[in-house]
Amino acid sequence: MRALSGQSILITGGGSGLGAGMARYLCAAGARVTITGRRPEPLAEVAAAIGANCRAEIGDVTVAADRERMIAAALAHGGRLDGLVNNAGNMYRAPLEQVDEASLRALFDSNVFAAMLLTGLAVPHLAATRGAVVFLGSIHNRRAFPGAAPYAATKGALETLSRVLAAELGPQGIRVNCVAPGAVPTELNQRAGLADAAGARARLEAMVPLHPLGRIGTAEEVAEAVGYLLCAEWTTGAQLDVDGGLGLGTTPF
Repeated sequence: MRALSGQSILITGGGSGLGAGMARYLCAAGARVTITGRRPEPLAEVAAAIGANCRAEIGDVTVAADRERMIAAALAHGGRLDGLVNNAGNMYRAPLEQVDEASLRALFDSNVFAAMLLTGLAVPHLAATRGAVVFLGSIHNRRAFPGAAPYAATKGALETLSRVLAAELGPQGIRVNCVAPGAVPTELNQRAGLADAAGARARLEAMVPLHPLGRIGTAEEVAEAVGYLLCAEWTTGAQLDVDGGLGLGTTPF
């Protein structure tokens, strides 16, 4: 926690769910955090609840001009850039024979291409501070769930990307890692073909027996892992599973 004090961190998708939890955690540790997203109201609410250490910047990670503006906003707010958390993304699930090409391309655009391009823009600034990048993967990288091929493919791509960039950017002093959350209540889960928050929560609760630790997780627990990787000075190219053991596959689905 002390190592995060004074750091300038950019979090994409910070208006709800995991991103909002990360912003709260990092700001409580003394970091200056810039959160981005497409919806003004949730971003403003998160920033207002946290206080002066959190700045909201409206933007779409799939738009080149917005990505440049996000980097500029983080530099203006924090005076430098110590960390980038690529959290923004969407979810699309469908059986393989029903996968829609346009939806699949849009998913890769938001989940993979935008994260890669934003990271590229951040590199000169992160090199100056010997900073860190954290990609948000998924337990789908470890455990196969039928119907989740589109989403799992994007998250698998991010895990591979983090490992390659760790090797590529390491000589510049930049660490690159991936956090893979398991079953956590988020707005993204609610939007994944479910009508309401109660339905999303019920689906997650049904997964409790699959967890050796006997419960689903919280956004704050994912945020702790992200915070660790932002300041772990000798950890790079790693995927940290934060899933209560779900990925171990020790119980039948």
